[in-house]
Amino acid sequence: MFTFRALRIFCALSVVAALAMATAVTTAQKKSRTNDAARHAGEAAETFTEIMNVKDKAIPKEMLDAAEAIAVFPGVIKAAFVIGGRGGQGVISRRVKGGWSAPAFFNIGGGSFGPQIGAQKTDYVLLIMNESGLNGLLKDKFELGGEASIAAGPVGREAAASTNPRLDAGILSYSRSKGAFIGAALKGAVITPDNDLNEAVYGKKADELLKAPPMPIGQMPAAVRIFPRTLVRYSIR
Repeated sequence: MFTFRALRIFCALSVVAALAMATAVTTAQKKSRTNDAARHAGEAAETFTEIMNVKDKAIPKEMLDAAEAIAVFPGVIKAAFVIGGRGGQGVISRRVKGGWSAPAFFNIGGGSFGPQIGAQKTDYVLLIMNESGLNGLLKDKFELGGEASIAAGPVGREAAASTNPRLDAGILSYSRSKGAFIGAALKGAVITPDNDLNEAVYGKKADELLKAPPMPIGQMPAAVRIFPRTLVRYSIR
C-alpha cells in the first residue's frame, strides 16, 4: 500500500522519466532534421558540380557572375498521363560579399495539362538574375513565369553572344533529365519555402534567412556548408 511519501517519490520519478523521454524525442527529431538538411545541401552541391563539369555544356560563367541567387532542385520527380505533376526539394543561396549565403530550403511542385505521357527525374538549376526574381521567391508561394519572367538559360562557351537579351529575364532556368518525358515544361511550377526545415535548422524562415545580414560560413551549421562552398568554386565577386 502506497504511503504519501512513496506516492510523492513515484510522481517525481514519473516526471523525470517523462522529461527524459521528451528530451530523447526532441534530440532524435533534431538529428533527423539535420540529416534532411545535410542530404538536400549535399545533393544540390553534387548536382551543381556535375552540371558545371560537363565540358562545353556548362552554365556560362558570365551568367553565374551576374546572378543574385542560385537555386538547385535535384531529382525532381515528374510523372504524367495527360495530367502531369512534379515534386521535389532543393536549396537557394543568395550572393553575399565574397561568397554565398547559408542555403534556405524550398519545395517545388505544380501540374500541367496536355498531350504528355511518361515519368522521369529532372535536376533543375535556376539563376535568379535580379531583385525582382529574388523577391518573388521569398513569397509564401511563387509561380515560375507568373510575376517574374523566366527564360531558358544559355549553355556552353558559345552562349556569350546570346546572353544580353536574356539578362532581362528575372530567372534563367536549366534542367538535366534522367528519363524520357514528353510535353512538360518548367514554366508554371510553384516554389514554396520549406519553413519547417528552415526553422528546425536555423530558427528562421526562408525570407528571414535570405534577407538577414550574411552568416559567416564558419557559423553556418556544418551540415549545409557544402552548398555555398561549392558555389564559391564557380563564381565569387
